[in-house]
Amino acid sequence: MRKSATGMVYIVGAGPGDPELITVKAMRRIQLADVILYDRLVSEELLGYARSDAELVYCGKAPGAHAMPQHLINKALVDYALEGKLVVRLKGGDPFVFGRGGEEALELAAWGIPYEIVPGITSAIGAAAAAGIPLTHRNYAASFACVTGNRCHGDNSPIRWDLLAHSVDTLAIYMGVSQLPAIREELLQHGKAAATPVALIERGTTSRQRTIVGTLADIHTLAVTMKLSNPALIIIGEVVRVRDQLLHAEQQAIALIG
Repeated sequence: MRKSATGMVYIVGAGPGDPELITVKAMRRIQLADVILYDRLVSEELLGYARSDAELVYCGKAPGAHAMPQHLINKALVDYALEGKLVVRLKGGDPFVFGRGGEEALELAAWGIPYEIVPGITSAIGAAAAAGIPLTHRNYAASFACVTGNRCHGDNSPIRWDLLAHSVDTLAIYMGVSQLPAIREELLQHGKAAATPVALIERGTTSRQRTIVGTLADIHTLAVTMKLSNPALIIIGEVVRVRDQLLHAEQQAIALIG
């Protein structure tokens, strides 16, 4: 096992979709990279800032269709770094929030390869803000939890919906659209009120953003009717009510100006 390498790997968060939400540090790493391994939800506009001679490697993962399995991504990072290259692993959102950046960092550390984590705006914060929904609010919520929605039918560490239903004010659920009926059933079964507000934010922060608002009682029906698709974020909690308040205030302001 090699203990040092002349290369360097930057595990970079690209933000939630809008290319303008990337950090200055992340942009600088993109511009310097010899190789960029990028994910499915990374804006193509960001790749335009790469050097003309940079190697671009797509390793995106769609539900049920992975361009490159995770173990091969890990291997590619190691191999490029051992060649002495400056490597950027470009991920949507933040690399340490359901981005498997931790797994990649551990692989690099095991090989003695230097790396740096460059944080990004995670989807829960970016998409919720773009939809006018604060994750916390003095009148509604003092806590929020980010949850993965793809463990509804077991797994090595299944989600404790029984605890989340009552211990956290706001739930921000990633990768949960396909599991929405199961998530809804779990929360209702564990005592979450059917009238609890829910928002579904499709392609948050982008020009194609859509927001669907309902309750636990009807959100799945609304999602089917509106043909909601991935990527989408689920927000559950009283803070969803703030969106309507903001929209009402904006309409009043426009009416006064008009």
